[in-house]
Amino acid sequence: MHTVRSFCRVCTSVCGILVDVDGDDVLHVRGDQEHPFSRGYTCAKGRSLPQLHHHPDRLEHPRMRIDGRLQDSPWEECLDDLGARLKGIIDEHGPNSVAFYFSTMESAGFRMAEALHAAIGTSAKFSPLTIDGTAKPLVSDLVGGFIGLSGRTDLDTTDFLILLGANPVVSHGHAISMPNPTGTVRDIARRGTVWVIDPRRTETARLATHHLAPRPSTDHAVLAYLVRELLADGRKSDVPVQGEDALAAAVAPFTLEHTAALADVAEADLLLLCAQVRAARCVAVETGTGVTMTADRANVTQWLAWALMILTGAMNRPGGTWFHPGFAYQLETFGEFLPITPIEGSFGEGPRSRPEAQAFINEWPCAVLPDEIAAGNIRALINVGGSLVTSFPETAKLVPALQNLEVFATTEIIDNETTQLATHVLPTKDPLERPDITLHDILSSRVSVQHTPAVVAPVGERRSMWWVFAEIGRRLGHDLSSLGDPATSTDDDVLAVLLAGARAGYAEVAATGWAEAPRELPARWVDDHIERMGGWRLAPPLLVAQLAALEPPPPLVMVPRRQRRKLNGQLDYLGERADILINPTDGEAADIVDGQPVIVRSRNGELTGIARIDGTIRRGAVSIPHGHRDANVNRLTSKDDIDVVTGMVRYSGIAVSLHPA
Repeated sequence: MHTVRSFCRVCTSVCGILVDVDGDDVLHVRGDQEHPFSRGYTCAKGRSLPQLHHHPDRLEHPRMRIDGRLQDSPWEECLDDLGARLKGIIDEHGPNSVAFYFSTMESAGFRMAEALHAAIGTSAKFSPLTIDGTAKPLVSDLVGGFIGLSGRTDLDTTDFLILLGANPVVSHGHAISMPNPTGTVRDIARRGTVWVIDPRRTETARLATHHLAPRPSTDHAVLAYLVRELLADGRKSDVPVQGEDALAAAVAPFTLEHTAALADVAEADLLLLCAQVRAARCVAVETGTGVTMTADRANVTQWLAWALMILTGAMNRPGGTWFHPGFAYQLETFGEFLPITPIEGSFGEGPRSRPEAQAFINEWPCAVLPDEIAAGNIRALINVGGSLVTSFPETAKLVPALQNLEVFATTEIIDNETTQLATHVLPTKDPLERPDITLHDILSSRVSVQHTPAVVAPVGERRSMWWVFAEIGRRLGHDLSSLGDPATSTDDDVLAVLLAGARAGYAEVAATGWAEAPRELPARWVDDHIERMGGWRLAPPLLVAQLAALEPPPPLVMVPRRQRRKLNGQLDYLGERADILINPTDGEAADIVDGQPVIVRSRNGELTGIARIDGTIRRGAVSIPHGHRDANVNRLTSKDDIDVVTGMVRYSGIAVSLHPA
């Protein structure tokens, strides 16, 4: 038996792990005590990597649909058929007839898929961004003038943290990277104040100093009230801003009385929160999927969170929020050439079948995929590691659309409900079978890039994902060898190209296991950017209009949640059940019995799950976890219910009713 130092790629926290291996058998995963960030922490998801690797349904051979049935086939035959069919579609219908869905944490594979997408020249690009996360880059764009760059809380020194619709003890944070979340939240609460604003008394709320449970979909009102009061006081920060009067007018309706009534919280609780915000050195705010999956409300809530941080002097300051300068690139070197985005936003032309939708940061909304297929605009889809059936909206419309594609090629490691619909299944190396580096360096709060060698050899005929896309490109007449030559390059060769010109080269990162970007607070490049822009843009007209247009939420709504032993469509083998959390009062009104099946119905569909009558969730909220194939929340969503600004699907705040099954 021997042990290999690696890092976990189940989520963006990328904790350091030690993997015990005996030959081809992966025996055990435990935390790496010497890791500079996670320091020995692991969760059930990461520790399950041996089960993932030895999964009974793991894919070991390419598959191709022949006479309506998926059959094992040699790589050459599978790729030849795929390449020929893609070429025929492109030649007849143009490059936009081929779409890509990007959802993988494999660095080399992701970058090669991007290169193939660019070489084909298609505008049809999708990712999880429009499923759970557009609000953060939108507000960064509109308020901060950054392209897709979000802030990160200074977790080491912050002493006043508001967690809004976030439960990092279970989720490890939404794109904020919080290994050892229990220890982190406890440390902040010990030295200061932690407010959790969530309709449920979550695992994180139990560790916080305060918990506020507003009516679902009214988080924006709580923040608007706080911003209103701070503006009345005169802001504490002297950072340059623009639009202060317009912001004041936008939040003027959110008086103490109005906010308490709308959010259904006690005035005394709002007064306490406001008094503590006033007294704080600065206020850091982190939002989670409880906010970002509410479509237009997400935009407004994220905006007001940024406004609160700007007004309290938290942006680019110790104890507040810092901006990652990047590792593979160095934003601080751009100087006056760092682009400033327009206050109108970074939007582009959207899909032809949905004229009300538009592209945001060069991506199309996931919700439009079925319509684009039905219109004949998209005829082939290349899925880069995504679980479409358990993540895309309106399952009843999605599945028939996928079945109508001429080509549906998917990379995957375990057979699932999405691979069963494919025309070509391309088995790629799992996280333990390949050397790798961290993909999204700006998501990390401390360590910026990590390296792992391959822990075990790939099983069966699994190949590197980058190799698969390079071979598809070759068959389409595209030479992608500058990133990696499928005939001669190794995985390490491709990773070295990815770090060419980075703060440290691949050899150095591989030797040490990790490397960091400078974490300056304040960072001069951020202050310079804001000064050149004329100050933080406190009142983008688009967001002011969305706030004014919001209506009170329905009386009973579905809200999402994460689970300890499941992540999106992954890790079914850990057996986490899709329990539906219902407040006792709501359960009694609908004759729902604890432990019995319950039907949750929206105007778009219904699902059946097991009811759990739970006093930790407030009235008016029904909590359902994402990513389950049986109690699939996507059956409640609608591909037509989107934020037309970003294309974000409404996954939270959906009106529902409860019925005994």
